[in-house]
Amino acid sequence: MRELFDEMAGQSPLDPREASRKSSRTELRKKFYQNASAVEADGGFVVALDGKPIRTPGKNPLVAPNRELAQAIAGEWNAQGDSIDPMSMPLTRLANSAIDGVAENTQAVADDIAKYFGSDLLFYRAGFPEELVARQAQHWDPVLRWAADDLGAHFILTEGVMHVAQPDTAIAAARDRMPKAESSNAWPVAAMHVATAITGSALLALALKEGFLDSAAVWAAAHVDEDWNREKWGADEEIEARRAARHRDFEAAALVIKALA
Repeated sequence: MRELFDEMAGQSPLDPREASRKSSRTELRKKFYQNASAVEADGGFVVALDGKPIRTPGKNPLVAPNRELAQAIAGEWNAQGDSIDPMSMPLTRLANSAIDGVAENTQAVADDIAKYFGSDLLFYRAGFPEELVARQAQHWDPVLRWAADDLGAHFILTEGVMHVAQPDTAIAAARDRMPKAESSNAWPVAAMHVATAITGSALLALALKEGFLDSAAVWAAAHVDEDWNREKWGADEEIEARRAARHRDFEAAALVIKALA
């Protein structure tokens, strides 16, 4: 079981998606338990397999902050067939990352999220065609107005990909609404990092945390350009498979963010 968890832990707390890529290249292990459940314990709820609490690759108890998350993780284990597929268990991988990696590195992970406020996806706009320009505005402008009105963060937009420096006051105002960089906030910090890395936008992740957008709206906003290209040129099977894997990881992160908001 230790080897299985090593596969699910990922390579770095700053890259929680690496586990899913690695797991797709390794032989799946046979299921060795009958039932997974959430059990109340000190500090939250442990996930147990046939009554035995799960431990992370770092030998820490897999303790979720609340029953909802513990039950969701147990659900991933109960959904496994004859073999255990780590790629289908994004919540478990996120939990391992939060407990073993992020808890002792919350400041570094929070800093990595905050870097996106200086070069966020939403700042860089297409100049043409008009339909794409309109779509970006439709999905992105409400988030920027919300950031200005609700957070007091006024960001600068530009056309193309040339970097534009953002005001320190705007970055600070947005960062102030992030989960605090404390070990007790390892789960929300880890989840927000996943959401930020997948969408390319800390502002979209923050809008999700603050309840301004739901996960479907965030996903759509993050993929305006990609969806435009799919419509014009068609979908590629390999790219679609990677997109589906990213979406699973994103929805797991969104569940954690919502559960701990």
